[in-house]
Amino acid sequence: MTQLIHIERDVIQSFKDYIAAEEFHLARLKSSLPLIEYFSEDIPDNLENYISNPLTAYAFVRRLKYKWTQVESMARQSPLQEFNKFLVENSPNIPSDKDLDGIALGLVRLQETYMLSPDKIIGLGQTHAETLNPDEAFHIAMIAHENSKFLHAFQWLQETLRQLDEGREASITRKEVLSFLAPFVFQMGDLQSAIKLTEQLLDLDPSDLLIANHLQYYKHMKESVHREESQTAPAETHIFTPNIAKETKAYEALCRGDSIQMTPRRQRVLFCRYSTGGRNPRLIYAPIKEEDEWDAPKITRYHNFLSDNEIETIKNLSVPKLSRAQVWDTKTGMNISTEVRVCKSAWLSEGEDPVISRVNQRLEDVTGLDMTMAEKLQVANYGIGGQYEPHYDSKLSMDEEFYTRGGRIATTLIYMTDVDIGGATVFPAIGAALKPEKGSAVLWYNLLRSGKDDDRALHAGCPVMAGNKWVSNKWIRARGQEFRRRCGLSESD
Repeated sequence: MTQLIHIERDVIQSFKDYIAAEEFHLARLKSSLPLIEYFSEDIPDNLENYISNPLTAYAFVRRLKYKWTQVESMARQSPLQEFNKFLVENSPNIPSDKDLDGIALGLVRLQETYMLSPDKIIGLGQTHAETLNPDEAFHIAMIAHENSKFLHAFQWLQETLRQLDEGREASITRKEVLSFLAPFVFQMGDLQSAIKLTEQLLDLDPSDLLIANHLQYYKHMKESVHREESQTAPAETHIFTPNIAKETKAYEALCRGDSIQMTPRRQRVLFCRYSTGGRNPRLIYAPIKEEDEWDAPKITRYHNFLSDNEIETIKNLSVPKLSRAQVWDTKTGMNISTEVRVCKSAWLSEGEDPVISRVNQRLEDVTGLDMTMAEKLQVANYGIGGQYEPHYDSKLSMDEEFYTRGGRIATTLIYMTDVDIGGATVFPAIGAALKPEKGSAVLWYNLLRSGKDDDRALHAGCPVMAGNKWVSNKWIRARGQEFRRRCGLSESD
């Protein structure tokens, strides 16, 4: 997204330069026109006799050759070719319809997770003098509708009408919005609103027989419902809201800062300390700042884990490799792109830069775990509405490396930026929420000491509402940890 800002400036400046060059070129063409418009004499009707004279033929061919050369030379000086080259080179970087729809869906995701109305979403841009016009609000409504976010589609359609009523300029008309909204609310079960909206639509175009028939049908339906309600208990019309899974509700509540299970009793057992990683030689004179984030299961944060220079190096290494992140599909055994995880990611190996090697060694020092079988360092950038819905890192029964490396015994998540609003890492099963803190790393175990999956390790990355979220993570495999994290005495350890 930051690169697109520079591209927009380049496009505008290049277009201005092209216009100036075209104006200069056109003036030069006009000035050279008299040089090629001169005719020595009128051409007679009998062209064959005229051109049969060898002197005439020579003079004509020489004149045509000269004029052609002049025109060709002047035409080739056109700045269009250079501007077309600029357009072709930058065309792959220009957002597609899919990119635009993705950002619109990201706004709907923020609205859904944080329970925001459209005016609250629009308010996010007021500090930068940005707002959304009726056409943009209508586009978001259409994207919400396509993704079965019907309540949010309804709210954005209302926002579109509100702006049109205020006189905001737009290509979308009030009739077009009402033509979609009226049958939409009828399908959602709000018959009274459907009648009201259709009446407004008919006022705009009284000659439209189709609208009149719809209004008549809705009124007939209302009379039928009224007769049925008079014989039974009254029913209230409403906009349909889909059923949301329990895990999703808990996840969204934690993202909003609700339902966090941090109690005074739990808080008393959490401590901060300087840690040497079990008297690791590299940490004796420079211990790491270690903080307990949660007690059961244990979640630990290491402060000042990465320096600003190391963060910039990791980001610069990953930018050329970033691509849409994928998740493991347990049904097909393949990695696929899905709305479950919305971000771009890249993988960095130890040999690419000394910084990556130092990070891996530092992880081994502070965690006490062997990094030989650990996966590459994954870097992820979460943009507008970027999220990772509740998931387990350990459940990889079809993973091709499961039998050689073992399961993902632990996850280390490194925050490389602060996030203004949103972007927390939450654990719905236990009610924990961790705020991104630049330079810190968070460690939790995905497997119990018995080797079984720890269901409490269900976690998610909340949508980014404002800011930019960069993280890197290291999935540590179980193979090689037998004497570093020994088995417990019970299956629940």
